[in-house]
Amino acid sequence: MENTKKIKLFIGLSYLLIICSFLYFFFSNFSLSEITSYDFIRNNRSYFIELKNSNLFLIAIIFLIFIIFWTFPLLGFGSPVVLIGGFMFGKWIGTILCILGLSVGATFLYLFGNYFLKDLIREKFLNKFQNLEIKFKKSEFIYLLIYRCVGGVPWQVQCLLPILFNVKLKNYFFSTLFGTVPSVFIITSIGSGLEKIIDQNIAAPGITDVIFSPDIYIPILAFFVLIIVTIVLRKFFYK
Repeated sequence: MENTKKIKLFIGLSYLLIICSFLYFFFSNFSLSEITSYDFIRNNRSYFIELKNSNLFLIAIIFLIFIIFWTFPLLGFGSPVVLIGGFMFGKWIGTILCILGLSVGATFLYLFGNYFLKDLIREKFLNKFQNLEIKFKKSEFIYLLIYRCVGGVPWQVQCLLPILFNVKLKNYFFSTLFGTVPSVFIITSIGSGLEKIIDQNIAAPGITDVIFSPDIYIPILAFFVLIIVTIVLRKFFYK
């Protein structure tokens, strides 16, 4: 247990150091007013799109590696990086890169947690989620797939909970790969829609123009439908 506390402290301090370093170097070059201005976003959007078009494969690999590191060890949430993926690469390539990156990163997190944090996770979550053990034993891959689709817990915790049930690594990876497809595709579609709107408008569009654009409101409606479906499924899954 003492080793576990040391590992948690090390991870926390490392994470805080990386974030603080990034924020320091970022705001040393850009002011808050700059990064929140429409011109800044539009100009940098053009830069990154041109960079991507000049060497799509290399930029895609770099972005894929970034997603993996964003997931582990940085423990970042999936939505921001998925939105960026749709913005830079479009909904199709963006979806593929984000799903693959999140799946690999989540698998690394699972391996790390299974090796270093297993006792801590069992202590914190076993009583609360013990009822899922029977379901996972019936059909590990199917229930892992459903578990990934319905969510209901923060992404990082969701990656670590299967440690309780000693799931196979292969089932863990592929259930994450396929289970995150609906939510990732919807969010990348929103990111792709935002990129199109910025490309088509020299001046900043109004909020109503953004919301009522088909590239935005259709994915948003799909997102709300997905939330409702997952809430209903969640009640049965965690019952």
